Amino acid sequence: MNILQILPSLDVGGVETGTVDLARYLVGHGHKTVVVSGGGRLVRQLDAMGAVHYSLPVGKKDIFTFFGMARAVADIIRKHDIDIVHARSRVPAMIAFWACRMTGTVFITTAHGYYKKHPLSEVMGWGKYVIVASNIMAKHMVSNFGVPFERIRLIPRGVDMEAFTYRETSTHKAQGFTVGMVSRITPLKGHADFIKAVAVLNRQIPRLRAVIAGSAPKEKYKEDLELLIRRLGLAGTVEFLGSREDVPAVMKELDVLVSATVTPEAFGRSIVEAQASGVPVVATRVGGVVDIVEDGKTGLLCEAGDPKGMAQKILALYKDRKLWEELAVDGRKRAEEEFEVGKMTARTMAVYEEALKVARVLVIKMSAVGDVILAVPSLRAIRRKFKDAVIKVLVGLQSREILDRCPYADDRIVCDLKGRDKGLKGLLRLAQALRKENFDIVIDLQNNRRSHLLAFMSFALARYGYDNGKFSRLLNRRIKNDAPYLNPVEHQFRVLKMAGIKAQDEGLELWPSAADEKHALDLLKENWVTISQGVVGIHVRASSRWATKNWPAEYIADLSDRIASEFNMRVVLTGSKEDEALAQAIARRARSKPIVAAGRTSLLELACLIRHFKVFLTPDSAPMHIAAAVGTPFIALFGPTDPSRHVAPAERCIVMKKGLDCSPCYKPSCSREHKCMRKITVSEVFGAMKPFLAKEPEHKNESTAVNNPS
Repeated sequence: MNILQILPSLDVGGVETGTVDLARYLVGHGHKTVVVSGGGRLVRQLDAMGAVHYSLPVGKKDIFTFFGMARAVADIIRKHDIDIVHARSRVPAMIAFWACRMTGTVFITTAHGYYKKHPLSEVMGWGKYVIVASNIMAKHMVSNFGVPFERIRLIPRGVDMEAFTYRETSTHKAQGFTVGMVSRITPLKGHADFIKAVAVLNRQIPRLRAVIAGSAPKEKYKEDLELLIRRLGLAGTVEFLGSREDVPAVMKELDVLVSATVTPEAFGRSIVEAQASGVPVVATRVGGVVDIVEDGKTGLLCEAGDPKGMAQKILALYKDRKLWEELAVDGRKRAEEEFEVGKMTARTMAVYEEALKVARVLVIKMSAVGDVILAVPSLRAIRRKFKDAVIKVLVGLQSREILDRCPYADDRIVCDLKGRDKGLKGLLRLAQALRKENFDIVIDLQNNRRSHLLAFMSFALARYGYDNGKFSRLLNRRIKNDAPYLNPVEHQFRVLKMAGIKAQDEGLELWPSAADEKHALDLLKENWVTISQGVVGIHVRASSRWATKNWPAEYIADLSDRIASEFNMRVVLTGSKEDEALAQAIARRARSKPIVAAGRTSLLELACLIRHFKVFLTPDSAPMHIAAAVGTPFIALFGPTDPSRHVAPAERCIVMKKGLDCSPCYKPSCSREHKCMRKITVSEVFGAMKPFLAKEPEHKNESTAVNNPS
């Protein structure tokens, strides 16, 4: 595995030390290790272990430098055939993200800081996986940056237990008492509160010594602290040690380590280093610190910004030798169990392996219910290809129910194109939601302008679909739409083939629940019908918008009466809520009083109902595909549309269509009085139904097309 880590610099600090620790592990286990940074004192450690380091100004917040750095990092990725880029800070992460887009490389981040909501901070949530060191950081990245929880990986930072050797409690100095802080000297770390606490302790602890180790990025702040020390009369008590690489040696000098951070932070590396060294800790109750310190067990907690409270905790350790020893012993034990560097590096390697093994796949199918049902064979084939993948489907609000309990998709992303996600604003909102999912692959089965735009704006590395002239240049894997007469399932399979997915099984599926089945049976029961009596289903219309697809209502009433007269079977009229009035009108016209189920079922309840029909009559509509999915024989009536493009393969189906010169026209309105549908007579349909209504159906495992010329 070839890994590139990128961060602003390699001077002493928790992020930098973690980078070097991971690099040492990678090199020791035979992996190629490359680090890109602005340089620093720890570079020589990388050189000594055999890692490759590139010194580039990747921490510089300059737009002109940014583009040059993105190209330079992309060149490094190509040169070393990098598999994964691991970014550890915001500006380097933005550079690395675009370098990964250029090269098709997996991008991972570690959120080391408790970032404020800022456009530049967003990039820390763009990794395929986002590593955090504490639970508080996981919640922060989810709630403030919208990172899906499934992409968060919790890996506490590790400490080299061999470097930070345990100091036996018996070696505690009999003379003097040393407290200290080990961190960058910045206002967020609370050095001023620590100094004020020392002022309180200086009057109660003889021979008190306070040390502050760490670099000072802003010299002015350090000067302010020195002024505070002089003002409090602590010039002979408090000592600045500067930036120290030998942190283990500093820890051996301490009797208590203080973490005085005033704002939430991701972790507290110096706390774990002190625990590993057998040094009790007093820390403020902020951020990830509460994941490290169990108050009274592995350390003592105080409130942030409370120097007097901090002083009281330190004084308690000074006065209570037994408490001091217990915290030292339990702190070391906890560090060994949870924060040993080997555990951190092994967990990180597991994330790398997962990132390379587990693809994140988005399938776009936002259209009508029937089209989503027709996408099921494609979902099945995708799952067979990517067994371990996270597969999600972008579906419309009306079709979301179709994928309930679908074993081939992990989740649905539901869009409302007529409401919340309407227009440009809705498109941008939806695109942002897709980006946060960090998909590797998009398979566009919708193939329109909106779906192509969403595929592109998802930032997925591979985007598959048809080259149909509808913004299809935004897809980087395209196939010509030059086979228009394939059935709809085979038409989708051509897209899958580009992704190396073998798709052969064209069968449709649905997954209704026991509750759905009960609803269907109860509907029949309340109408004094049992399954053994036999029932026939008729879908009253395709839609109100597509009047040309609909068979005349009077024909449906007449057919219902013929079925009842000759076979003594009831007819069930199905349809949506908006079809209920039409179904009631048909029922009133028919002497046989068909059962009106229109508007009384959900999609999956309808599937259960259709499953109990002897045969199902339907125009070109979604219930035709539902019938195919549940294995019910059906007769499909076609007029303005082409059955070769819209009928999915089914074991027992009959397609009835008149061969008029104007058909298929694909027009929702007609100036010829809907002749293509009206010419399909009741007698013809009843004749086609008869074999299915007999006790022993004559049609088995075959598809039949009936084309009656005009």
